[in-house]
Amino acid sequence: MGLIVPAVLPTSRTDLEEKLALLTRINSVSRVQIDVVDGRFASPASWPYTAPKEFQNMVDRGEMLPHLDRFTYEIDLMCTNAEVMAEAWLAQGATRLTFHAESTTDLGRLLASARRRYGAGDGFASGLISFGIAINLASDLALIEPFLGEVEYVQFMGIARIGLQGQPFDRRVFEKIRVFRSRNPQIPVQVDGGVSLPSAKKLVALGVSNLVVGSVLLKAHDPDSVFADLEALQSPYGV
Repeated sequence: MGLIVPAVLPTSRTDLEEKLALLTRINSVSRVQIDVVDGRFASPASWPYTAPKEFQNMVDRGEMLPHLDRFTYEIDLMCTNAEVMAEAWLAQGATRLTFHAESTTDLGRLLASARRRYGAGDGFASGLISFGIAINLASDLALIEPFLGEVEYVQFMGIARIGLQGQPFDRRVFEKIRVFRSRNPQIPVQVDGGVSLPSAKKLVALGVSNLVVGSVLLKAHDPDSVFADLEALQSPYGV
């Protein structure tokens, strides 16, 4: 898989479809992350929390995510009911789920329950469904280290306030990643938030597997060129 994962933070179903259509025009894009923000754990709320009935109707009708023949979908669950929301997104074709460590008071229970309910990793649906943990800049690595055996990757947030695209990259994440990789060299790492070409170069040098990018790509005058420049960094750790 490639290094770069475009992220979409939809304000509506129409907005989601328009942004996904834009990404189909970048030939090398094969993975897309959809950011899901509930307005409680992080804010402001994004779609589908702004239109829950519409979303539930889609699930009830068995609708699938657009362009499943082209993209694999990753869902960044910035919400307090992540385990419940996971089921709806998996039903629509998503295959990779990121749970935020700070969104629950019992991370171990959340991850164990999600594995029992949906299956992931070697015990079930190997290669089809993956779980990851996201951790905020202000959180200690001790929050996630007991549970690394339950996930396939760790996502470090590169911005101080999650849930908003367009925020500046926070350089504190460099040291956080350096420490984590020194302790856990085999666990894939991805970074989400504020990534641009200068920060991407250093992140790749630190052993980051994937870079999740939003505004820098979607608001670019030439998204193809931006994507190509980032992808050219070619992390040897890509997953």
